Amino acid sequence: MRRLHLRLAVCLALLFTGGAHAADLDIKAFYGEFRGGGVAENADSVYFGVTARDFDVVIAPDGNGFKVTWTSVIRSGGTPGNPDVRRKSAALVFEPTARAGIWRARNSADPVTGGQVGWAHIRNNTLSVYLMVVRDDGRYELQQYDRTIMPTGMELVFTRLRNGEEVRTVKGRLVKVAN
Repeated sequence: MRRLHLRLAVCLALLFTGGAHAADLDIKAFYGEFRGGGVAENADSVYFGVTARDFDVVIAPDGNGFKVTWTSVIRSGGTPGNPDVRRKSAALVFEPTARAGIWRARNSADPVTGGQVGWAHIRNNTLSVYLMVVRDDGRYELQQYDRTIMPTGMELVFTRLRNGEEVRTVKGRLVKVAN
């Protein structure tokens, strides 16, 4: 019984002191093709509901970096027999930087002059991709894609902020369909 208490005490100490912190995954753990769905919410969702989304994500090696390609199929409005369906696709190639675990989007440009800056990093089992622009009115917009590897596939949380205020959140789950 004394050993059980000692083991429990050690486990709790590791948990609360950060000793149980898992190492960051290698980018190779995210490689593959994933498909799934989810819902989008914004501040008006209480009044207007949420919209359904389908997702396709492909993460693959590209040179000494990696490429993320994603498609969102958005279903909102219309009728059940004829829904309003929109499709949005994007792709970014990330290259390593001098800072370990941080990648820069190859096509990054100065956001103040109308470009978009993008970067990615991994923390634990989550690959986060950030895209930032400065709007014509001088305010910034930041999109964050958190893709978390789970035993069942991938969990996606997308957040769009405008000057620090949340504009939209999309949450979904995807399964791995190919390596």
